[in-house]
Amino acid sequence: MPDRDRADRKAASHRYVALLRGINVGGGNKLLKGELVEIFAEAGCRDVRTYIQSGNVVFRAAASLADGLSARITAAIASSHGYQIPVVIRTGADLASVVSGNPFLAAGADPGKLHVGFLAETPDPARVATLDPDRSPPDAFELRGNQVFLHYPAGVARSKLDNAYFDRTLGTVCTIRNWRTVCRLHEMANGA
Repeated sequence: MPDRDRADRKAASHRYVALLRGINVGGGNKLLKGELVEIFAEAGCRDVRTYIQSGNVVFRAAASLADGLSARITAAIASSHGYQIPVVIRTGADLASVVSGNPFLAAGADPGKLHVGFLAETPDPARVATLDPDRSPPDAFELRGNQVFLHYPAGVARSKLDNAYFDRTLGTVCTIRNWRTVCRLHEMANGA
């Protein structure tokens, strides 16, 4: 019977990806993998796994638990480590749509020059209208729902299309991942 209970719980849960912004970057906001896994497990998540040390967590949870989880994880990190870390959550299905719908990849861009900005909320259309397509040539972006697809032909280092720009302009939190990381998180969220 325990095996059946476990199978029932697994079937009732969904896979999610949490994208934490600003941990273990440039030596700041240190959060060890084990500590991060423990924070998610204490919040009720199961099968918690991380990918690289920069705030990527794949886990299972009931849909009812996922509502409000971003705020609970942010609060837990603030309580245990003393810093505010924005957390953006996507379902495995969301990641599948991102991977299959990248407009720059479809146009033949080098995957090594692609990134995705994940927004905490879908932005207000009035704010979207204020985005400047000529802010950082030759860089380009395309906003689709709550993702910003980014193409950095000359590399990301000098681009003016960064988290701060999208946060300020769109009025929501943005956290950016390179295309390789997005693809790996998609694989992990789908059982690989």
